[in-house]
Amino acid sequence: MVFFMKNKINSKIEKLLLGFASGVMISASVWSLLIPALEMAKTQGKTEWLPATVGFLLGIVFLLVLDSLIPHLHLNSDKPEGIKAKLKKTTMMVFAVTLHNIPEGMAVGVTFAGALIGNSGIKMAGAFALALGIAIQNFPEGAIISMPLKSEGMSKSKAFLCGALSGIVEPIGAIITIFLTSSVEAVLPYLLSFAAGAMIYVVVEELIPEAQEGEHSNIGTIGVAIGFVIMMILDVALG
Repeated sequence: MVFFMKNKINSKIEKLLLGFASGVMISASVWSLLIPALEMAKTQGKTEWLPATVGFLLGIVFLLVLDSLIPHLHLNSDKPEGIKAKLKKTTMMVFAVTLHNIPEGMAVGVTFAGALIGNSGIKMAGAFALALGIAIQNFPEGAIISMPLKSEGMSKSKAFLCGALSGIVEPIGAIITIFLTSSVEAVLPYLLSFAAGAMIYVVVEELIPEAQEGEHSNIGTIGVAIGFVIMMILDVALG
């Protein structure tokens, strides 16, 4: 998208895209992760809500720790977060989006692991639906990181490369998660809810606040609604 858009992304479009990404991640957390975790725990004879609660809170804590340690810079902000480091502004902006993508890769990996196990209640079509939903919201997410980099003076090709590299943690995280969970069925409900907690942290801590900044905050809300509904339809129709 960085090759076809103007130097600076329109603020309304930016808020709509941020809201859309938030909606997809919230919907995926509920329909593709938390509900299957509850159903799986019940099937395994566990207290239905316990794995979902523990996993969800651990996911929140995990992203909270990463957010506190990794030096990064959010969109429309000049104040870096994480451990102080002498890094370029553009580098810290890439780190910020890379941080977002970690739970997305985990979510895709753990659902595919559940589908591969066979008796987890997660269908392969449902795992593909989640992967498709995450892929769709990666388009606006890529634009949100690439466009500001171009506005900072970076070339289009380099901005594109940085945006692409920030997303490389998703397939890596997915593959690692599949290997870790495919042989440990008992912990799958915990890992599903862990991924949900990590994604909800990103949404609440970063995406929604950025979508609601300044004027036209209702545009971000509309984006959330559209993203949530699209992801829900994908999960229910395909899952």
